[in-house]
Amino acid sequence: MRSDNRQADQLRNIELIRNYAKHAEGSCFIKCGDTHVLCTATVEDRIPAWLKGKGKGWITAEYGMLPRSTNSRMDREAARGKQSGRTQEIQRLIGRAIRSVVDLTKMPDMQIRIDCDVIQADGGTRTASITGAYIALADAISHLLSIGALTQNPIVEPVAAISCGVVNDMAVVDLNYEEDSSAIVDANFVMTASGKLIEIQATGEEHPFTDEQFQSLMKLARSGIGEIIKMQQTALKG
Repeated sequence: MRSDNRQADQLRNIELIRNYAKHAEGSCFIKCGDTHVLCTATVEDRIPAWLKGKGKGWITAEYGMLPRSTNSRMDREAARGKQSGRTQEIQRLIGRAIRSVVDLTKMPDMQIRIDCDVIQADGGTRTASITGAYIALADAISHLLSIGALTQNPIVEPVAAISCGVVNDMAVVDLNYEEDSSAIVDANFVMTASGKLIEIQATGEEHPFTDEQFQSLMKLARSGIGEIIKMQQTALKG
């Protein structure tokens, strides 16, 4: 039995609150158990210099954790003068995940910035950020279509992410912090609605893991992401 009495394949309670930020073109406040992340999408009419003249747009992401999102206060990275390697790695992951399901040629000379700010952390902040970022993006795109700034929807299909791991010799999905900190195998999966893989991050924390363990995690991830994408689609119809 897991520490919070969930079954091995049971997700934490997930809540997707759209239009949470008044001024953003798209936003989603995502709650995955006690992990809460505010995701916003900002539309800009400028693109990176290296993309000019190529007939494409761009999507980029930034990620951060608020000082009291964890048990003890952490310094703001701006106060330290630089981002940590973890922050840079996560925001690049979010950007890759979102770009992978967008036809950038259908949004030429336009950039969308995704901001993911962790309000409260209890494991799975990067995967929650990707799931919420997709909602924020979808609403920003709907806004652009409604005002005629875009003539075609560039989104190819939905994307979501989930964490999985081996805890106490059992493969489980959607790890909270307690599970994540004690997992002997820790993995994050990013997948599309059609089941295509975008990225897998898997680590044997103390020992190598077997193909059988990996396949168990993959099965849990596919099922969990399938559930989450249904929640995304329901939220976007609301």
